[in-house]
Amino acid sequence: MNEKGAPVTLSELTTAPTRSDRLTGLPVAIIGAGPIGLAAAANLVERCIDFVVYEAGESIASSIRTWGHVRLFSPWEHLVDPAAKRLLVATGWIEPPAASAPSGAELVELYLEPLAALETIAPHIRTGVSVSAVTRQGMDRTRSTGRAETPFALRVTNRDGNVEEITASAVIDASGTFRTTNSLGSNGLDPLGSAAVSQRVTSGLPDVLGADRDRFAGKHVTVVGAGHSAATTLLALSALAAEVPTTSVTWVIRNSSAVRVFTADDDELAARASLGSRVQKLIDDHFVEVVDSFEIVGLSEAGDRVSIAGLRDGEPESLTTDVIVNATGFRPDLGILREVRLSLDDVVEAPVKLAPLIDPNLHSCGTVEPHGFEELQHPDSNFFIAGIKSYGRAPTFLLATGYEQVRSISAYLAGDLTAARKVELHLPATGVCSTSVSTSPTNSAESCCS
Repeated sequence: MNEKGAPVTLSELTTAPTRSDRLTGLPVAIIGAGPIGLAAAANLVERCIDFVVYEAGESIASSIRTWGHVRLFSPWEHLVDPAAKRLLVATGWIEPPAASAPSGAELVELYLEPLAALETIAPHIRTGVSVSAVTRQGMDRTRSTGRAETPFALRVTNRDGNVEEITASAVIDASGTFRTTNSLGSNGLDPLGSAAVSQRVTSGLPDVLGADRDRFAGKHVTVVGAGHSAATTLLALSALAAEVPTTSVTWVIRNSSAVRVFTADDDELAARASLGSRVQKLIDDHFVEVVDSFEIVGLSEAGDRVSIAGLRDGEPESLTTDVIVNATGFRPDLGILREVRLSLDDVVEAPVKLAPLIDPNLHSCGTVEPHGFEELQHPDSNFFIAGIKSYGRAPTFLLATGYEQVRSISAYLAGDLTAARKVELHLPATGVCSTSVSTSPTNSAESCCS
């Protein structure tokens, strides 16, 4: 709806943003100081647009640091934003070898930290500041008159616990999804009894061979999830079992096959393409027991272990394990956007124009058509969700996709519609395309370790 309460027309959505006296001088608020948030900052620097980056963690890229032990599938050539690269090279930064793939920790150390430290970016980053809500100043989502000319208001909590509201001319939500894990339950809810056994459940991509070793060594571990995060954890557990042979693994998936893991022979990302054959060998060697077509409905204590109750092909079945790894992927936290007028797809919770390109019910291809500000706009003008959060519950997001998103958004905010509409996206073919396999968004979206 526009400020008069009428439906927003296509022309209204694709014209340059307006600047009222109330918006003039206000910065663009970027939520999240990960790769996409910092890429947005770099693009705004080149456009001479003021901005502030709000990061909930105590340091930039706080989510990536939690899985810093994991090696990404993409090599450096797909991991560096072009605008960020231009700013960094001007300071003497040396780009890592294009064909090598870094770990999460290396991505932070060799690229994101130098980027965040640039004189044009560092003063604009606020770490230890969490955004709990976004709205329009003095207006809830029901009010229309003058809405487009009204500043955004972000309610933030500082590291000292103080709560305040700050204003912005536009908002780019690049907060990601890593902090909101999908449920183990097949119905999208936490299984009955989850609270009682929460200490025996860990989220995806644990540091099996490092900080979390004691939690898994010599234990029966059940990995739940059918994607790349689950496969990565299975391989780490196999390495641990080579050192501690009493470690055993069950792999639970709700579908009949982990299609994204096993149909990637022609994946141009070699590290990701090799996952299927490596996991298949674990299965053939009887290290991993696969329980497919299993839908979890409840969890309960079984002495010092966990009992997993479920349905397998419609029949009741139960499993017992020591620890569960929830590798079912992630979903966006939309709670902070309750007072923003959003236009999201009913199924995958992505912007309605982007959703058909990425809906795993239609296809499971990791490649996606080029898209920019036009596909990412919402009824609240100058508000955008970018990066993996823009994919909602859909899987297989690549950083290069997010970089092109924020380039287009930045051009739009600068009033350069020609550049904003000239969207180009060159992604490696994934080899993970299947329109005949039914998958569920609520149990499939992953970080995908770009």
